[in-house]
Amino acid sequence: MVLDNKQKIIISPVDGCGLNYLEMISAGIEGVFGYQTAVNSFLDDFNFAFDEKREQYNSTLIINKIDALSDSQGFKIIALTEVDLFIPILTHVYGEAQLGGKACIVSLSRLSEDLGIDSRDQQLGERIVKEVYHELGHTFGLLHCKDRSCLMHYCRTIKDVDRKSHALCRYCKILLEDNKARSK
Repeated sequence: MVLDNKQKIIISPVDGCGLNYLEMISAGIEGVFGYQTAVNSFLDDFNFAFDEKREQYNSTLIINKIDALSDSQGFKIIALTEVDLFIPILTHVYGEAQLGGKACIVSLSRLSEDLGIDSRDQQLGERIVKEVYHELGHTFGLLHCKDRSCLMHYCRTIKDVDRKSHALCRYCKILLEDNKARSK
């Protein structure tokens, strides 16, 4: 069966960001969420979201713009970027999502911190994948989880990202399946 883009999760790299990890991201999305992926870039730059005082980019403005531009594309959209993101109440974020919505974003900027020399690419790939799944989880209506190993656990530091697993806890899996069934 051939699926159209409306039944797929779109991965939207900005300026080629994360291209080395697309296969890993796609395989995991299919495994965790049960949807195929496609690649389509919606934005080339985020200058409209740059905050000169903070020297960072407002992630909420970006995901809202991606959502508007992607009108008939994909079921969910995850943008990948190198720019440093923030929301007004936090100093930085690894990503952001529209809770129960369509669009989300993950930044590699701070995920690149404190990487081991011998396993740099592997460790960065694992961090990216965890954060992509986390933000996609929010688009499916999942909230932050208290289980520190669950993908939906809120991460304040890069050590928190490294500590959590690549899987949802039993409770979040059930919520995901319930939310997917309701949206059909």
